[in-house]
Amino acid sequence: MFRLAGHLKMTIRELGERMDMAEFREWWAYCRFVEPFGQEWLQTGIQAAATIAPYSKGRSPKPTDFMPIETPPQTMAEMMEQLAKLKRP
Repeated sequence: MFRLAGHLKMTIRELGERMDMAEFREWWAYCRFVEPFGQEWLQTGIQAAATIAPYSKGRSPKPTDFMPIETPPQTMAEMMEQLAKLKRP
């Protein structure tokens, strides 16, 4: 909540007054699954990619390779498909 308030340049109180829980959940999902707030992870990714690049064979690493973007939860159909793959010989 503090990071969102900082990102939107408002206090926690202002955020609570101006945003309902549904909108807050959408912001949380965006931050978790699409793009995290702030540039901290990008800066870390740039450093990590630059450090590893001389030792990489083939494709050089990108800064985004080191950013912790989670994958969205699977749908029931996707889960069933993955389970079916496990049953195949």
